[in-house]
Amino acid sequence: MIRMFEYGSVPNETLFIRSPLFTDVGPVVAGILRDVKENGDEALFRLTEKYDGAKLSSLLVTEEEIEEAFASVSGEYRAVLQLAHDNIAEYHRCQIRPGFVMTRPNGVVLGQKVTPIERVGLYVPNGTAAYPSSLLMNCVPAKLAGCGMLVITTPPGRDGKIDPAILAAAKIAGVDRIYKLGGAQAVAALAFGTGSVPKVDKIVGPGNAYVAEAKKQVFGTVAIDTIAGPSEVLIVADESNDPAVVAADMLAQAEHDVMATSVLVTDSRRLAGAVAQELERQLALLPREAIARASIENNGKIVVAKDLEAAIECANEIAPEHLEICLDDAFSWLGKVKNAGSIFLGKHAPEALGDYLAGPNHTLPTTGTAKFGSPLSVDDFVKKSQYTYYSREALRDVKDALVLFAEEEGLRGHARSVGVRFGEAER
Repeated sequence: MIRMFEYGSVPNETLFIRSPLFTDVGPVVAGILRDVKENGDEALFRLTEKYDGAKLSSLLVTEEEIEEAFASVSGEYRAVLQLAHDNIAEYHRCQIRPGFVMTRPNGVVLGQKVTPIERVGLYVPNGTAAYPSSLLMNCVPAKLAGCGMLVITTPPGRDGKIDPAILAAAKIAGVDRIYKLGGAQAVAALAFGTGSVPKVDKIVGPGNAYVAEAKKQVFGTVAIDTIAGPSEVLIVADESNDPAVVAADMLAQAEHDVMATSVLVTDSRRLAGAVAQELERQLALLPREAIARASIENNGKIVVAKDLEAAIECANEIAPEHLEICLDDAFSWLGKVKNAGSIFLGKHAPEALGDYLAGPNHTLPTTGTAKFGSPLSVDDFVKKSQYTYYSREALRDVKDALVLFAEEEGLRGHARSVGVRFGEAER
């Protein structure tokens, strides 16, 4: 059964989503990273056979394999993938922003230049389920940013093949290269480069504990997006909600993974009790019942708050990855939300919309990091450079202030670099 709490009667820490980002895999991952760095492709073939059970002759997915997979996917599903791609692109296109330039009197020009990251590696999980949606969510903003090369790694099955839906999505998204690689060894290949796999500048995409730990350990060698924890949803709902719908939304999250977290916060004891009963009834309807049940029983929570103000306060404390505000006047509460990765407003915007079709990104901050983190966006695939130009006249206008500032910090060389331009320091 799911656990129930009253908001304010237990320490807030009890309500926080504390699913561990990592298990104790650090030493194992460090060994894999070192192996790939030292042994390159040989290590990749060996580790892929060890961990994925696939004995490969080539790591690179061929054009023939992509075309075969694309043709094997039904036309109806290809159309859905294209619809998702187009909606994601439409939304993320609004995030594109150019640099800027500003001027001051006497010939000062200041600005910011926005440049795409040249090479990006995208990890696409393929464990208990395949996630072409994750591929689209990562690839589309990278393409819009103008990245020069998009490289995908995704685990092969024991037959050495990649799920056809993933390859179909990759074709639609315009991916440059796809490699049959999973786990920490895939992250290592992207971070260090091997004979077959090019070294990238940034690695993005979710994965299991080994992938998350590997991204953590290679940070600094390459950039990463975030260290993603298990997925989570928090639903704020009042008495007017259908308990069956609320329970269905919670289970949609729970079926992701045994570590996923589903939370209901409500001002209605009646709804709380009815949702608890619905969860038990609906669990039996899910093909992934064992996964969803473990998630609900270990991580699920129903929190009863005194009113909706307290419910939103509770949501802000938890800072969920996904926040559903299932209220008729949902927009009136939007301004009160301070901490959430992605917000779903009203009773007809289930979190599943965000997973697949709506357009906003589903790569989001987890485990409370929405207090300072943001969804994946076009900004994650660009870098910004500043530039400064001063005419001689403009520099003369500020030279005394510059010299004084530098000397106050004890950096006489800085001061001299200004004065020497005007004959005020020895050459």
